[in-house]
Amino acid sequence: MNFRLRTALWLESIRRRNLKKLHPLQQLFWESTLRCNVHCLHCGSDCVASVETPDMPAEDFLRVIDEEITPHVDPRTVLIIISGGEPLMRKDLAEIGRQLKQRGYPWGMVTNGLALTEKRYRELREAGLRSMTVSLDGLEKDHVWLRQHPLAFEGACRAIRLCAADPKLTWDVVTCVNQRTIGHLAEIRDLLWSLGVRDWRLFGIDPMGRAAENPELLLSDEQFQQLMDFIVAEREAGRHVSYSCEGYLGTYEGKVRDHLYQCAAGVSVASILIDGSISACTSIRGKYYQGNIYRDSFWRVWEEEFKPYRDRGWMREMEPCKDCKAFQYCEGNGMHLRREDGSLMLCHLHRLGQTK
Repeated sequence: MNFRLRTALWLESIRRRNLKKLHPLQQLFWESTLRCNVHCLHCGSDCVASVETPDMPAEDFLRVIDEEITPHVDPRTVLIIISGGEPLMRKDLAEIGRQLKQRGYPWGMVTNGLALTEKRYRELREAGLRSMTVSLDGLEKDHVWLRQHPLAFEGACRAIRLCAADPKLTWDVVTCVNQRTIGHLAEIRDLLWSLGVRDWRLFGIDPMGRAAENPELLLSDEQFQQLMDFIVAEREAGRHVSYSCEGYLGTYEGKVRDHLYQCAAGVSVASILIDGSISACTSIRGKYYQGNIYRDSFWRVWEEEFKPYRDRGWMREMEPCKDCKAFQYCEGNGMHLRREDGSLMLCHLHRLGQTK
């Protein structure tokens, strides 16, 4: 690692340290439903409770917004991201959006696009929809296989075209790369660019949820490095392609993202889950939930809890972080990669052969 990158990473660690002290709430995820219209092979939550778990009533979420959050923030500075499950399964989504817009909050959603018609898109935009992330995970055969729905590819492409035709919407496409698609990234890029995509984020699939039992979804270490090299080449060619925020990447830092590695979970990002649990990213294990809106003050929890997120020293006591010289930069990797017992599912630095 050269001196310039080491200096940048050192300065980034100082910035993170200060941000933890301030912990400004900047993004709030709302897991509004566990219902979904596809059955993804890689679903992190597994959506196993979707049948018996009802959607969270909108009034419960809006009560937290009105009583616990709005008195302490400028609504214009907090992006609310509605997730699921599939948020489009909620018939009241546009009305919820209008309520948030009236309160001054920008809001967005993450969707597979299957239920996004032109009419519904217009309704959501009129209700204040500011940003959208659409998932498309490969060419048609591979996307349909991963999403387990015959119309999944058609729906995602339709959603992308709607976004591309709207110059005022902030949007991107995310792709979960697996063993079937790692060799077709250039073809997927060509497809996306033909649809109007100019902002593309790539993810690996982590061994959690349904993916934990399907090794075909998980990239080998060599394939993971291939993914990094592809992103570097795309960025050097002037295309806005980036890797997700999930892990520290050693010498690839500064080359595959617009920013250096950071895990904002519990620092500037919080979530309210379907059962009222207060967490950070929606895929983080239950052990790391910090409270529940049905018994705790959200704002008190945000201000006084989240200690495992803001002080990562406890990770320093566990392998493989115990003797790692990169810990000051990665701080134990993304929180969603920690199991209930605190152990790390995978280390990106190890996958890249940079731990020696």
